[in-house]
Amino acid sequence: MLSKFPVRMPQIKPPPPRFSAIRHRFQQKQLFFKVVCCEKNFSSSSSPDSPNSSSSDSPPSNKFDFKVVVQSLGDKNWKFNDLDTHTMQESVNKLLSKTQSFFTELTSPLVKSVNERRPNVQNDSEDMEDMLITEQTVNIRTPQGDLSDASIISIEQFSRMNGLTGLKMQKIFKALVSESVYNEPRNLVEYCCFRFLSRNSVEIHPGLKEPAFQRLIFITMLAWENPCREGNGNRSKLPERNTIQRKLVGEKAFVRIAPAVSGVADCATAHNLFKALAGDDKGISFSIWSTYINELIKVHEGRKSYQSQEFSEISKEKILCLGSSRKQPVIKWEKNIAWPGKLTLTDKALYFETVGLRGDRESIRLDLTHKDTKIEKTRVGPLGSNLFDSAISVTSGSESKSLVLEFIDLGGEMRRDVWYAFINEVISLYKFMNEYGPKEGDKSIYEIYGAQKGSDRAATHAVNAIARLQALQFMRRTLDEPTKLVPFSYLTNAPFGDVVLQTLAVNFWGGPITKKWTEVDYEMGPRVGPVGEGLEYSNHVYDVDGSAYLRKWMKSSSWGSNASLVFWKNNNASVKNGVVLSKNLVVAGVNLVERAANICRDKYRVAEKTQATIDDAMIEGIPSNIDLFKELVLPLTLTAKNFDKLRQWDDPLVTGSFLAFVYTLIFRNLLWYAFPVTLMILSAGMLLLKGLKEQGRLGRFFGKITIYDQPPSNTIQKIMAVKEAIREVEKMLQNMNVVLLKIRSIVLAGHPQVTTEVALVLLLGSTTLLLVPFKYILAFLIFDLFTRELEFRRQMVEAFTTFLKERWDAVPAAPVVVLPLVEEEDSKALQKKRVDKVKPERTTQNTS
Repeated sequence: MLSKFPVRMPQIKPPPPRFSAIRHRFQQKQLFFKVVCCEKNFSSSSSPDSPNSSSSDSPPSNKFDFKVVVQSLGDKNWKFNDLDTHTMQESVNKLLSKTQSFFTELTSPLVKSVNERRPNVQNDSEDMEDMLITEQTVNIRTPQGDLSDASIISIEQFSRMNGLTGLKMQKIFKALVSESVYNEPRNLVEYCCFRFLSRNSVEIHPGLKEPAFQRLIFITMLAWENPCREGNGNRSKLPERNTIQRKLVGEKAFVRIAPAVSGVADCATAHNLFKALAGDDKGISFSIWSTYINELIKVHEGRKSYQSQEFSEISKEKILCLGSSRKQPVIKWEKNIAWPGKLTLTDKALYFETVGLRGDRESIRLDLTHKDTKIEKTRVGPLGSNLFDSAISVTSGSESKSLVLEFIDLGGEMRRDVWYAFINEVISLYKFMNEYGPKEGDKSIYEIYGAQKGSDRAATHAVNAIARLQALQFMRRTLDEPTKLVPFSYLTNAPFGDVVLQTLAVNFWGGPITKKWTEVDYEMGPRVGPVGEGLEYSNHVYDVDGSAYLRKWMKSSSWGSNASLVFWKNNNASVKNGVVLSKNLVVAGVNLVERAANICRDKYRVAEKTQATIDDAMIEGIPSNIDLFKELVLPLTLTAKNFDKLRQWDDPLVTGSFLAFVYTLIFRNLLWYAFPVTLMILSAGMLLLKGLKEQGRLGRFFGKITIYDQPPSNTIQKIMAVKEAIREVEKMLQNMNVVLLKIRSIVLAGHPQVTTEVALVLLLGSTTLLLVPFKYILAFLIFDLFTRELEFRRQMVEAFTTFLKERWDAVPAAPVVVLPLVEEEDSKALQKKRVDKVKPERTTQNTS
């Protein structure tokens, strides 16, 4: 009999300290359970006469306080006289102390201060130890190595929550999948976890209220990230105290496990949620994870309290969040007048209750379900000044007035952006339902089982996203762009977002077909059926579990894009060897939404990197941009300088060789090959540079442009520099306008003599091009270009240039009339008078 008490049975050996219970002896018919204390207190509390009192013979210390030991009644009889009453009393007092602490925490107020929101590391570690007490039945030997402690805990705990043992779950999983899938221990962790989570599909998983379940999910993420032990040493007994507090969950593990728990995350924005929670760290700690879950639970509990008599007029709508407090007021701006009030956001509308000067209240409702509803950020201020950048403007339809709301936040600057994300997510939700869902009143939804609840599923998806953003707002861990944390707003502008929205539509409205198949259902159009089926032809698209999404619901033009066609053609590849537990949970594979979200995430990161390079190139300051432009056009500048040296015969041998080469191309009719050969040389040079850069032979800084910063200047100098630059730009524009006006005057015969001369020159040139071969004309132009600077032609060229300049200066510019400014009302009245004058003239012509 294993006990802390001095029962004289030294022949019974204690169980291994890393397990909380001895394996059940199934061959015995009668069993009983016994609560005993850990052996670390044995030496201090037992009598000196006890056989286990010596330090040399004492068993290894165990850090757990209690154990559940199973023993057959037939093994040994024992008597109450053998028990140590002092030790028994001490153990019972310790148990009662823990029970009292539990009930004290349970009955504590729900609202805590900021300091109290942080979890107690020491208490969590003690509770963690109690949760780790489990019997190991799973076989830890795998081809990839021994299972890690986190994997053992996750597999055993979820197996018992499924009503089985770890070994039994391991055998079932081995019978379901192929050997290659079974040999990956991460898949077994997924199977045990997903099988339990597939039993619940509510708005938010009820187990999240339990701290033990929160820790189990965190351990599961650790197990998924490191399913096997590191190194080849012997297994440690159990994780040391506070080990879980030092662990960090990586992005891949979080993105894989967190969306499987209802309400915690979604596949489309899980990577952005990880960035918000991790912050500057490499991963998510347990304290951050537990704080996030607790804040999320508080948000959902708070929404239940909103449905009271105070909001009886909107009882049919679900209240999402309120915006009214003394420290964070909401102000409505109307005709340059600020009206404080109370803001309420529901799943269908936006309510603002204005508080008047006499205390009277006026409620305004803005419908967010209209297809033309828009929201944008704006500036407000007194007397029409756009001084405060903390407002939004919401418009419901083209005929509706805009509701301008300012969000004042004395503790930060993100409140306006967060509320913008809240409202924009509700607007994007109904745009998604109108574009990807069945039409209202469509009877075909009754042909698909569960399609009637598709709109409710979509609304729940958006509502949960808003709740997560609220929890992050309370934690002060939002991103710079909060719209990245809500799926419908994020996917509207994200690359490949249309395809992700398509998969969400299939997930929400898809289901088993309840009618019989007809020939119409097998029209052209590829589809992929459930796992294990081959490529078939149908008019619909199918989810991984065989749920159908009807062809007639595909109203959006995005279904015909190339990205969409390629994605739906190859959607069977992601679950070829996996186990489909539901349309959202796939073991050793990914569902459609997760697969599309991964592609969207990769494309978005590429776009972010590209945009980052563009942002780096956007240098402030006119002088710096001029220096950058000079560096960019430096190759063209060097080419022009070298060509000018050739033209001026600085090196007669080089110039002569160049002319000989050019004339050879012209008179040998090889000129038509010059351009293709130039492109070939350019492409070959680019490929050569690419190869050298991949080999690292060009250095790390090859291709980077370096410019020097401008010297520091005060405000007056900057204003003068800007003024001078504007003056130069104005002068350049004036010269360009003069040239264009003179050309306009020549073309429109503003000066008949000049127009005649120009027309005769153009006629002579066209005749020459028709009669003389082009190669002779090109040879003459090259000869003229390279002999202008020589002595025998210099005076002739200067005289001809002077003649052209005099004739150009003599050309008058076309006249320009500047009319006085006319207001909009006067212009409309003037236009109406013109129309009235034209109508009688037309009537007279028709009568005649």
